[in-house]
Order: sequence, then structure tokens, then C-alpha cells
Amino acid sequence: MGIIGWILIGLIMGALAKSALNRKGGTWLGSLLLGVVGALVGGFLGSVAFNRGIDGFWSPWTWLLAFVGSVIVLAVWSAISGRSKA
Repeated sequence: MGIIGWILIGLIMGALAKSALNRKGGTWLGSLLLGVVGALVGGFLGSVAFNRGIDGFWSPWTWLLAFVGSVIVLAVWSAISGRSKA
């Protein structure tokens, strides 16, 4: 998967993770970075837990792992930075 694919998935999954955890504020760049890091974390956890990582751009498994990873990264980032839900 190319860098454009990673950026696109990162942007979408970062925004969805913010919506899922009901977080407000931040920038699109922050969502992008959160999503890309989340996709990497999700791919790593998927390869460790299920012996299956990030496949291709159109794979549902890729999108699921990227979303779960983004939610995890956002929750950890919010806990570390001390941000509230508002």
C-alpha cells in the first residue's frame, strides 16, 4: 500500500475515531497523524494477536485494524494529555 493510501486511511480513521469517542476540537493534521499511527498500531496488534496485519487498501481487515488502532491511540493520547471529552 502506498503513502497516499496510508494518508487517506489515516485521515478517515482518525476522524472516525474522534467521532466514536465523542472528542471535539483538534486539527485535520492531528486526526491524520492519529489515524496513521493508529493504523500502524492496529496492524501490529492484528499481526501479533491474529497473525494477520494490514493487507491492502480495499481489505476490510485493513480498515477494521486501522479503526481499532486509531481508537486505542486516541484514548491513550487523551489520557496522557489530560484532555476532557469537550
